[in-house]
Amino acid sequence: MTGNSTERQDTGKGLATGQIGVLGTVVIGVGCIAPAYTLTSGLGPTIAEVGAHVPAILILGFLPMLLVAFGYRELNSRLPDSGTSFTWATKAFSPWIGWMGGWGLIAATVIVLSNLAAVAVDFFYILLGQILDNQGIADLTRNLWVNIPTTLVFIAVAAWISYRGLGSTKMVQYVLVAVQLVVLTAFAVSAIVQANNGSSFDPTPISLDWFNPAGIGSFPVMAAGVSLSIFMFWGWDTTLTMNEETKDPKTTASRASTITVLIIIAIYTLCAVGVVAWAGTGSEGLGAGNPANQESLFAALAGPVMGPFAILMSITVLTSSFSSLNSTMISPSRTLLAMGYYQALPPVFAKISPRFRTPSVATVTSAVAAGAFYTVTRLISENALWDTITALGLMICFYYGITALACVWYFRKELFASTRSIFFRFLFPLVGGVVLLIMFVQTAVDSLDPGYGSGNSIAGIGMVFILGVGVLLIGVALMLWTRVFHPAFFRGETLPVSESTTDTTDTADITDTTEELIR
Repeated sequence: MTGNSTERQDTGKGLATGQIGVLGTVVIGVGCIAPAYTLTSGLGPTIAEVGAHVPAILILGFLPMLLVAFGYRELNSRLPDSGTSFTWATKAFSPWIGWMGGWGLIAATVIVLSNLAAVAVDFFYILLGQILDNQGIADLTRNLWVNIPTTLVFIAVAAWISYRGLGSTKMVQYVLVAVQLVVLTAFAVSAIVQANNGSSFDPTPISLDWFNPAGIGSFPVMAAGVSLSIFMFWGWDTTLTMNEETKDPKTTASRASTITVLIIIAIYTLCAVGVVAWAGTGSEGLGAGNPANQESLFAALAGPVMGPFAILMSITVLTSSFSSLNSTMISPSRTLLAMGYYQALPPVFAKISPRFRTPSVATVTSAVAAGAFYTVTRLISENALWDTITALGLMICFYYGITALACVWYFRKELFASTRSIFFRFLFPLVGGVVLLIMFVQTAVDSLDPGYGSGNSIAGIGMVFILGVGVLLIGVALMLWTRVFHPAFFRGETLPVSESTTDTTDTADITDTTEELIR
């Protein structure tokens, strides 16, 4: 089979190959990040932390993501595997580190799946209320006996689309992502125009100082902002979990991941500038720093900024949440598939749908886990759900950092073989990985404070720390259980650690690599 063939064939794991090209992979990647959903829930808290310097903090959060993306790209070019972080960290370091890298990815994605469904349900009822001019319908989302079943339905529909394969997922994503990018651009441009003519809530002149990280202040404030920013960029690596199903496993997903993060930083920066210019950073009224607006910034600002077209923003956030719910389902299912295939989990997770050539048990398990997590946390407390989302930053920094350093160690014997290797296999992933692991430690320390997150605590320890570290410890317990009942993986028999080999043919100049990424 050639790299560009679209004929459906199987990978070693049974997945269908040749299903998707660069454009389709980029669309799914953008859909997974869900810019409309992420901005409406993440931009407000970020502005509350760093004020008008939110463009600077977005750039700071973007840089380690880009550097890590280069490391992912190099690993994927050598070892295209749907297990990504799990497989690469195992090959570079050990089965133990690889297993925890895979667990970090799975736990983070399952948790965010539940939140994505919840946001989609919120805006579903808000949209129905707007269409029917009935506030009572919009308020149904606060009724747990309506909210929870509707959320489970949304998760089930997203899982069904994902189960049917990347072809179905891609077609849904084309529409949903296009709607997001068009409406977000229209919102940002409208906000900037109104701010410039003085008709906005708090017209704030756009300043280059907004892009200067030095103006943020203390390191803890910067770290908190970067942690939020990293969460806003998280999800681009879904493009790489599809690598075995793309038209060219070694290049398609790698190029798509880089293009995805560049598109996201552009739309994020534009929207951030628009929001700050229109609303200011104050904590009163429609100010972007008002805590009352932070749960959903666009719900507060869409009407004043877009007027009668505000309904488009409700549609956009709804489609964004569902778009990400659908595409995010890809990541844990492919990782679970790989872990089952290599016997790092019970082999049942390696089962493939005979009809659609997709992970069957892994996809259903991801959906069930997300639904169960949402139901339990929502019944306990809405704060418990949001604290767990805040704790996502710990897991994201953890497994991204491990994977970036895995790139450096895996290629250790060829780091200085060419200019390209020095930058893309050594310097970039090393800096990105170290920064993210520093953020992991800093966030863990900060979250010990009960004031971090919702303010809830147990024995004086912040709930965010308990949840974040607790999820990682659950992973450790499951890993030890797996070691007892499925020891072959941990003995290196099913996925052995690789000895780095020098690739003397890889002498491309850094300019060639940059041109390839642009293409």
